[in-house]
Amino acid sequence: MNETIQKYIDLAVQLGMSVGLKILGALVLWIIGRIVIRAVLGILDRSLRTRKIDDTVSKYLGSVAGVLLNILLLLSVLSVFGIETTTFAGLLAAAGVAIGVAWSGLLSNLASGVFMIVLRPFKVGDYVIAGGIEGTVQAIGLFVTAIDTPDNVRTFVGNGKIFSDTIKNFSENPYRRVELVAQLSGQADVHKVIAVLKEKLKAIPNVAKTPAPDVEVLTFTLAGPVLAVRPYCHTEHYWAVYFATNQVINDEIGKLGFPAPANPVLITEQKRAAA
Repeated sequence: MNETIQKYIDLAVQLGMSVGLKILGALVLWIIGRIVIRAVLGILDRSLRTRKIDDTVSKYLGSVAGVLLNILLLLSVLSVFGIETTTFAGLLAAAGVAIGVAWSGLLSNLASGVFMIVLRPFKVGDYVIAGGIEGTVQAIGLFVTAIDTPDNVRTFVGNGKIFSDTIKNFSENPYRRVELVAQLSGQADVHKVIAVLKEKLKAIPNVAKTPAPDVEVLTFTLAGPVLAVRPYCHTEHYWAVYFATNQVINDEIGKLGFPAPANPVLITEQKRAAA
């Protein structure tokens, strides 16, 4: 009886040591592999920067290389436990239909990422609206694109969603139009206001000289005419020009001394009372 128990104990110890060594070996392989992958990706990144490869392409290549190296590392770790890669591939093939359905979205994102790199609707650093997200492109990855929104939130959008939707690239052209309006009173000298604003808008930093700022009568309300005030600038300076233009509208119309526009609701009520 004691010999039987001892036999099982010896077998358990032998099995435990065998499994433990495999776990230890897999752990060591994983740690060393991750260090090697980081080193390889660092070398690749420096090499691409030295050759002055575009940031969009270099970050995409780095993402592809990182995924492939991590897959190779995972297969190597599995081989430590005696799981052959051919067996692993056979299991994947047996579950091909289920995996295909589950991975269809990933494959779509992968294909869309490749097309975006080739067709270049935008690049890293561009200010865009893509996949319903507005912001500055930080990286185009293997499956997702990283965009920093104006409130500085890093947002990841699937490449498939971006490529299947409308893309607005505000950085592609040398300038964009800033859209503002100015409500005047019915007693204001419209021509004088237009002349003053056109002159003052040119002095705002980063406002484009060509095309020149537009200041025209847009529409009319009960309070008076409404001016469209439209300076042009590069996307990088959009908000600075936007706020500076608002300040110019407020200051310059105030200096001209015209009466403030009346409240349209109040005007309507007065007309009703008079009737």
